[in-house]
Amino acid sequence: MDANGLEGVVVADTALSDVDGERGRLVIRGHDVEALALAHDFEAVCALLWSGALPGAAAHAALRAALGRGRVHAFARLGSLGDALAAADAMDALRAALAHLRAGEIAAAWARRHAGQASVAPDPSLGHAADFLRMAGAHADAGALPAGTYRSARMPALDARAQALDAYLVAAADHGMNASTFTARVVASTHSDAVSAVVAALGALKGPLHGGAPGPVLEMLDAIGTPDRAASWIAGELAAGRRIMGMGHRVYRVRDPRAAVLERAVERLRAAAGPGLAGTRLELARAVEAVAVASLGERRPERRLAANVEFYTAVILDAVGLPPALFSATFAVARVAGWLAHIDEQLAGGRLIRPASRYVGPRPTQAAAVPA
Repeated sequence: MDANGLEGVVVADTALSDVDGERGRLVIRGHDVEALALAHDFEAVCALLWSGALPGAAAHAALRAALGRGRVHAFARLGSLGDALAAADAMDALRAALAHLRAGEIAAAWARRHAGQASVAPDPSLGHAADFLRMAGAHADAGALPAGTYRSARMPALDARAQALDAYLVAAADHGMNASTFTARVVASTHSDAVSAVVAALGALKGPLHGGAPGPVLEMLDAIGTPDRAASWIAGELAAGRRIMGMGHRVYRVRDPRAAVLERAVERLRAAAGPGLAGTRLELARAVEAVAVASLGERRPERRLAANVEFYTAVILDAVGLPPALFSATFAVARVAGWLAHIDEQLAGGRLIRPASRYVGPRPTQAAAVPA
């Protein structure tokens, strides 16, 4: 147990998710993340987190419709905010607008405005992942298509992309008592409102030690270029004392199970949409991962470092057509499902979170004089 950083300190009982760092296992409401991410969409896992059970067909349709109506309502309220926030980065824009809107619409609208294009209205008939890609313009033709034409024969790859993004959103939806989730629960424990708790959590997620690594992973892969250059490039980085992005995790002592989920999702995307979509990036990532694991193991055999979720997050979000500037905001689109579940759980049975601190500063040299 380490009070510095609260390592090993239990701060809440939760039925939402369990992170087993020794065995590399993530359980969400009694289900392994691999089974959820590759068999269920984001709406189903939202229902699981929020109600405790995977939904039947009617409940799934109702939640999907409710999220669709929410996207339309939020888009109508976006108004001139999109122009004002276009100059900010995605996380700042998301944080500033969340008090008024929902995460998915803000992130997608920001992507369009930041690219100098008009925002695309939501299509409530689509699933959350599919509409997010459509609104974000994650395909050259997507922004030009009216609502209802996303699943047309003109764009067959986008069904596969939406399925891949669903796998990512599910894998990232909740992950134990991470920094942003703890932040949300602290705010909720004061009985503040859910919006304030979510905005606070987003502020924690914005920090590069929590949600900021996928973009640099992509930069690393681009710098390496081809699998045959992986060994020399990684050796040079380690010799210079620099870390290998996407490797190692605060909790996992083996490979992050979410990395395996996303690797399989990219493979499935490539099989469904053709090798050009995920292409050589997947093979490059696999080669870099193998070299990195071996090289890091030789340097630090006592502390095995393996791929974490950010490693294949970069690959899958790039493959579905999202720009690196939107990666962390897309993480927030997923994790807000878990934040809301933890907020409800905290309100239902938690006390005000008020940890103690240990004073290590100087002591008075003598008793203070008491005024007469």
